[in-house]
This record gives sequence, C-alpha cells and structure tokens, in this order.
Amino acid sequence: MKDLPIYYSTGALLYCPANNKSVASSVINNKFGKKYSLALCLEDTINDKYVQEAENILYTSLLEIYQAQENYTFFLPYIFIRIRNTGQIFRLEKKFKEINKIITGYIIPKFSIENANSYIQAAIKLNENSVNPVYIMPIYESPSIIDLRTRYDILYTLKDKISKIEDRILNIRVGGNDLCHIFGFRRRDNESIHQIKPVAQVFSDICTVYGMDYVVSGPVWEYFNSNNWIQGLQNEINDDKLCGFTGKTVIHPKQIEIINNAYKVNKDDYFSAKSILNWDTSSHSFVSPDINKQRMDEYKTHTNWAKKILLMSEVFGIK
Repeated sequence: MKDLPIYYSTGALLYCPANNKSVASSVINNKFGKKYSLALCLEDTINDKYVQEAENILYTSLLEIYQAQENYTFFLPYIFIRIRNTGQIFRLEKKFKEINKIITGYIIPKFSIENANSYIQAAIKLNENSVNPVYIMPIYESPSIIDLRTRYDILYTLKDKISKIEDRILNIRVGGNDLCHIFGFRRRDNESIHQIKPVAQVFSDICTVYGMDYVVSGPVWEYFNSNNWIQGLQNEINDDKLCGFTGKTVIHPKQIEIINNAYKVNKDDYFSAKSILNWDTSSHSFVSPDINKQRMDEYKTHTNWAKKILLMSEVFGIK
C-alpha cells in the first residue's frame, strides 16, 4: 500500500472544461474552497473542432493563476490536465514553459493496452525534464475491460506496464460514466453506481488488482441540485469506501465539501489506529478491545488498515 500522504491527497477532484474562462478567477478568489484538486479537461468536454481554442484558453487561465501568486495569497490546488494524446502533452509542456511549475500532472483518458506504452514513455520523459515530480493518473474506462474473457489479463498487463513509473502514478481512476455508457445505463439520484452490477464488478476487479499497491479513486456523481442528490452522494461514497476507493471525481463545486467530510476519519478509528501502530510487540497478546470496548483490535490483522487511517486523517482530518 502507498505510505505517503500525497497519494491520498487528490481527494475531491473537480472537473472543469479547459475552455472555461472563469476558472482562474474562481481559483484565485477561493470560490471552490481550500481543499480540492482541479482537473482541466481537453478531452470529452471539448468539441473536436475547438481543441486549439481550448488549449489557448487553458494557457491564459494557467498564466493568470501562476502570475497571481506574486500578488495574492490563495489556495493553489493540485492542477491536472486531462489530455487526448501524448503529442498534446509535449505541445502543452513546450507552450507552458515556467507555468509547468503549477501543474501537478496529467490525466490519461481511456487508458488501454494500445496506448499504455506511449503514455508511460511520455511520463518518463516528462520527469526527466522536470525538477518537480510530474504525476500521471490513468483512467480505466475503455470498452476492452468489459469482456470477461480478457479483463483480468488486460488489468494485470496494464499493472505490469505502469510498474515502471509506479511512484509517479498518483491515483488509478475509473470512468463510471463511460462504463455505464457502454451498457446504456444511467443511475438516478437515489441509486448508487454500485447497484449496477456489470459496472460494479469492473470496479471490484480494478480495486482487487490495483488496491494493494495504488490508491484507486471513485467515479463521478452527476447530481448537484435534485431532491435527493446530497443523500444519494453520501450513500454512494459509503459504497465507494467499501469497494476500496479513496476520493471521488467532482462534477460541481457543491459536491466538494460533502466528499471531504465523508472521507474524514472517525475519531474511534483514529484512536484504534494509533493504538495498533503503537502496540507493545513484546506483549504476550496481540489482540485487545478498543478504547470504547466495542470491538477487538488485532495487531497482526489490522496494521495495514491502521496505517491507512493515519494517512487519511493527515489528509482529510478527523470527525
């Protein structure tokens, strides 16, 4: 498992089209709050005919944020760019010049056997040319992972490939909407995506293959203004956590606080984790009731859980 806070700190990742001209002002004026990450999308949210225009707007937005740091104090989120291909990565890197300092990394849509090698080589080259780490977040949403006859081979092959840059894979992400689209599914605001069994099984397999070595982040929740959207989001996050996800893609700023609160560590879990990691290993017993005498803590079987709880408490805080 990952043992550094940065891998858990992407948290609520707010998606925004790269051609949104107001995003720089929103960041500088803290309109999104002070605990989120930002994904500026050049892929599905942009009409194919207007990609160049979107790149120019993106450059202007990032330059405004970069220059504002000299005159204003504001929360600078981790900033990721969702790109279309490796060529676009290098074109943007060359164009951005000093602005690259505020870019945390790149999001790779529809990550697959066919494009993995080119993206991995791009990540290696980016990091060779950069003083700061450049992180990659591949999205598992390709139709190829639907086929049960080849799914496991594909997932494990991709895992073997990204092991070359494991320390630069910040999160593994899943494309909930893309996977639902393949089947023609769409959940309502009182339904969790984990109730859609064909998609939930894909999620489960991804977490099984990657969850021991990487942080895997949960899918987007589409609703932000319906009758049940808050309760629906909270319910789905509960399902996300039980599946093994940490963090969630955000489609609207109103969702950020709900996601951050949901990932705060329960106080009882925090004290249990501290107790487990401070266990007297010379003791005759490796099992003991927790501080509230409600459940049993075991040193040998709860250590990985305890490490993750303390990392999560550092990133999200304690309830």
